[in-house]
Amino acid sequence: MGRAGQERVTTSLAGAVSEEISASLAPVDAELARRYPGDPGTRQPVHTVYVPGDAFTAGTVRSWGDQALAALDRHAPDAAALAAVLGLADHLAGPVHDRVRAKLEREPVEDLRVDFEDGYGPRPDAEEDQAAARAARLIAEAYENGTAAPYMGIRMKCLEAPVRDRGIRTLDVFLTGLMEAGGLPDGLVLTLPKVTYAEQITAMVRLLEEFEKTHGLMPGRIRFEIQIETSQAVLAADGTATVARMIQAARGRATGLHYGTFDYSACLGVSPAHQASDHPAADHAKAVMQVAAAGTGVRVCDGSTNVLPVGDTEQVHDAWRLHYGLTRRALARAYHQGWDMHPGHLPTRYAAVFAFHREGFEQAAARLARYTARAGGDVLDEPATARALGGHLLRGLDCGALGTAEVAEATGLTRDGLERLAARGRGEETASTR
Repeated sequence: MGRAGQERVTTSLAGAVSEEISASLAPVDAELARRYPGDPGTRQPVHTVYVPGDAFTAGTVRSWGDQALAALDRHAPDAAALAAVLGLADHLAGPVHDRVRAKLEREPVEDLRVDFEDGYGPRPDAEEDQAAARAARLIAEAYENGTAAPYMGIRMKCLEAPVRDRGIRTLDVFLTGLMEAGGLPDGLVLTLPKVTYAEQITAMVRLLEEFEKTHGLMPGRIRFEIQIETSQAVLAADGTATVARMIQAARGRATGLHYGTFDYSACLGVSPAHQASDHPAADHAKAVMQVAAAGTGVRVCDGSTNVLPVGDTEQVHDAWRLHYGLTRRALARAYHQGWDMHPGHLPTRYAAVFAFHREGFEQAAARLARYTARAGGDVLDEPATARALGGHLLRGLDCGALGTAEVAEATGLTRDGLERLAARGRGEETASTR
């Protein structure tokens, strides 16, 4: 023993050993930083709305909101009615209903894709050229006048041989139109569908590199989502996970992996009556996507339901319950985004998201407050869990499920503090984030 209260500290390894190990692992450190940069620190929309290229207009976003509000007024005009349909707890009924209405009035669509693939179908080239140019003009105008959704873009045709040239041309017409209208908006999102081989991702990267060079854009400015709709996209011929190769082939340009419910189900031979986002085949594909994307900064998006909330009130309620249940199921599995194919899906999309965040808010906030204060409690959280709690609350703030003031009061943390704690952008967590 040394002086009173102090232990004698001794070591056996020379300092050179640690230095040699650090030097040997330097390539691994660099590889980890390159391949797994962590969360990008940007908002992830809770859904993506798909609108056919010939149906998209300047009023589409507002029209979807108005149609959703009309459906709510007709089929669930008050909090009690909505709660009865969806099985909401009494204490959630009012807050969820009020927030759904406010969301539909203020920001009915978070992410919109003008569709030039399955939702558009084959058209004469001149017609698709005009539709792509119109989409560029309308999206540029929407961002200019403040009526745009936070994220907007197109889904082009895929890069398979029969439609490759058409897909490339539509992408070129659309992006060129945006540039001529003043430049690429910050919320621009592109979707590449029906990817089967990583080489198709490499080709997409080259297309975007050439466009950037032509217009003097910063390298890497244009990014895109990868749609997973085929078995080959999940499992390669050699038994490896193709989707992981695709993320790497994108060279930092991939922003998301979108699951295509019906194309993927059909590819595996699932009968139409059983094609759904909760089928075991869908669960397997999304689990592989989720693991491949973890830590890369690429987000995973669930698919859609093809059961539309139309018809009489009983039919609408049945469709709403199905959509609400599928959305809640996806959220519990950490799929924070999905597809919505009809304005009538918006009420249950937001009801599910808001209920999910609000029903766990008090517990999550209390755990986070105890963690940052290093106080005791009935749950011992680790730094990774604290990061997840911070990220969970940030998602609630982003979509409107939670308010800034109530989160600050319950946690003692500002939004900046939450972002530091959540380590967005692979920052280091800290116990002091006030």
